[in-house]
Amino acid sequence: MPRNIIKIEINNELDAVLAYKHAMQLSENLGVAMVGQTKFATAVSEICRNVVEHVGCGHVDLNVTEEAGTHYLEAVVTDRGRGIANAERLVQDGAGSFHSRGNGLANSRKLVDFFDIESSPEKGTTVTLRLRLPRNAPVVTKSVADKWAQHFDYEASVSPYAEIKKQNIKLLELLEQLRLRNLETEQQLQEIRRLNKQLHMSNHEISQLLEEREKKNLLLQKINKDLDSFAHTVSHDLRGPLQNINGLALTLEACIEASHLEEAQQMFPMLRQQTHKMDRLITSILAYSLAGHSSIPKKIIDIHTLLHLVITSLSVPANFLIEVNPNMPVLYTQEVYLYQVFSNIIGNAIKYHDAPKQALVEISYTLLDDFIEFTIKDNGPGIPQEVQGNIFDMYDTGASFARTDSTGLGLSIVKKIILEKGGRVWVTSAGRGSTFTFTWPAAELVPENQL
Repeated sequence: MPRNIIKIEINNELDAVLAYKHAMQLSENLGVAMVGQTKFATAVSEICRNVVEHVGCGHVDLNVTEEAGTHYLEAVVTDRGRGIANAERLVQDGAGSFHSRGNGLANSRKLVDFFDIESSPEKGTTVTLRLRLPRNAPVVTKSVADKWAQHFDYEASVSPYAEIKKQNIKLLELLEQLRLRNLETEQQLQEIRRLNKQLHMSNHEISQLLEEREKKNLLLQKINKDLDSFAHTVSHDLRGPLQNINGLALTLEACIEASHLEEAQQMFPMLRQQTHKMDRLITSILAYSLAGHSSIPKKIIDIHTLLHLVITSLSVPANFLIEVNPNMPVLYTQEVYLYQVFSNIIGNAIKYHDAPKQALVEISYTLLDDFIEFTIKDNGPGIPQEVQGNIFDMYDTGASFARTDSTGLGLSIVKKIILEKGGRVWVTSAGRGSTFTFTWPAAELVPENQL
């Protein structure tokens, strides 16, 4: 009989990340080697993401079970969706595009020792994943299982993921309160119209009640907008390092198959660099959400050094020249803001350039009265005049240079950050080449005598 350790509700992308983390921790506690930990946790998170993308909600149970004398770490991912047609064929063939549901199931099957799927329109879908435990794995008694469960519960109480979930729960409670309050308000208004003379309710009281309702509605709209923006930011900023990790993993696999072990060893520092980058992004974005816009800590940032970090984190083709003004300023500001702005604009210049062997990107700045004006100029294909006013809108990449690997969110994130800082961002392009310009508060400039 399976011994359940922890159950995680799956409602969004962060829950899939949390499932990955706990799968890693639990397999480590059971003595599984690092490779096995990573494979099992990756399979679990892949199925959880399928639930988020295709159903919207579900749950995953992490258990320790035994079958025919063999002990397993087991994950059972369940949803109440409409089921998957031809589920077995999808698992076997991985039919569909790289990011399709079929490939997710097929890839997860390759990572575990046991895979089973049950799916029907009436009961939804249940996927069971198992990882064989080593012979020296500790015996999981009820007390041990309870101790691990308490540890995970404690971690959840101090984890930023749990804080995000708590915020979501509070928002749902607020939605329900507003719904009930709206119903109550409508009932009161009807009662006022019917018993106006008898109740002698003043117009002033009615106005106050309506004003309160309007404030609540405006607050709800703002909260929903902030939540939507946060979700898009997370998925957009994590895509880059995830794609890099996937590319390095494919290269590493090819090196191992060809017995090029020395070349394979060179991949590990780059893998660690990308995972560290992803960790920094998650930490920064969660701090952005939990602490509030005005509470993000500032620190002294050398823009020249920051640009070096941004450029080295991007996939810059050979002979692609990026020139940075050597006398860039030093600011006392939020690093995560400027990192995202430069990363998105420079990344687009690289991504959309049609002649990378002759490519040139020039980065400079001009000090104005109240603002610092940064410019990123490229000699790429340019941006048509008719779409220049829309490229900073969410999902608008411009029909002339849209790509399947573009989320359409990068420049909208840039615009949101610049507006948060009280600045402006715009693009100029006539024929070949584009110049992106944005302003930053000059009040954050660090004088040379204070460096």
